[in-house]
Amino acid sequence: MASDSIIDWSKLTWIDPPTMGRQDLRDVKKSIDGSFREFTRANGEWIEAIFDPLQSFLVWFEKVMIATPWPLFLIIVAGLAYYGSRSWKLALATVASFLFIGWLDMWEDTMATVAMVSVSTMLCIAFGIPLGVWMSRSDRVQSIVVPILDVMQTIPSFVYLIPVVMLLGIGKAPALIAVMIYAIPPIVRLTNLGIRLVDKDTLEAADAFGASKRERLWGVQIPLALPNIFAGVNQTIMMALAMVVIAAMIGAGGLGTPVLRAVNNQYLALGMFNGLAIVAIAIIFDRVSQAYGKRLQKHREGGHGV
Repeated sequence: MASDSIIDWSKLTWIDPPTMGRQDLRDVKKSIDGSFREFTRANGEWIEAIFDPLQSFLVWFEKVMIATPWPLFLIIVAGLAYYGSRSWKLALATVASFLFIGWLDMWEDTMATVAMVSVSTMLCIAFGIPLGVWMSRSDRVQSIVVPILDVMQTIPSFVYLIPVVMLLGIGKAPALIAVMIYAIPPIVRLTNLGIRLVDKDTLEAADAFGASKRERLWGVQIPLALPNIFAGVNQTIMMALAMVVIAAMIGAGGLGTPVLRAVNNQYLALGMFNGLAIVAIAIIFDRVSQAYGKRLQKHREGGHGV
């Protein structure tokens, strides 16, 4: 009985799973590549022209950041940190972080990174919050947008670079677009979620007082959804910082460029110092945005008598 239970694996034949023929698959891939190349050749110039103003603004903003005297920049940053958090400790920690970055001779790269993250975050907010509001008001729109956001959040970040480079080439504008595509899903999702989680009794009370749809949105739903919205802003900033390093491969500049150089040449100190600078910027943005969101929510609740 024991010998009968032994399987002779050498005599088994394996059946491949049903798949498309290899030649057919190659033809499909070549067709996709060829079609996209033809599209970029035919439309590349006017697509680049659309993004030229964005490129010019980003370059100008980066030059302004670099040209700003460091004492003035530290005063502005400390003021913004204190305004957002109402914490002198956080403001002083922000100043100390930037002084440490300057002492390590990474000031210009840091300013370029801050400019890239700031512009990309502002654009993500400008496009993401209205899209999130639209999703919250329409189940059909949500059913269409959610799968797209799922793909955007799960596809490897390097894949974003391929179509962007083919369409726009190498430079700051294509890098900015890649950062935006990678970083925008959280603000869209959490804006939609925050508005949908607003208590129905509160909305019924607003309707009872004769509030219009616009008044209900801006006076009730968005104020009550602020914790979720600012959580989305926070996550968008973090993802933008993460993508900036990868986007350095296509001309983003900033702290990502030395990090890539350190990886290619095995410069441990260079990679660690620039990585720590990115971490410092991330912590500053994270703490200030979270504190500002909580403070604004308390102010709103106090104003509405909650």
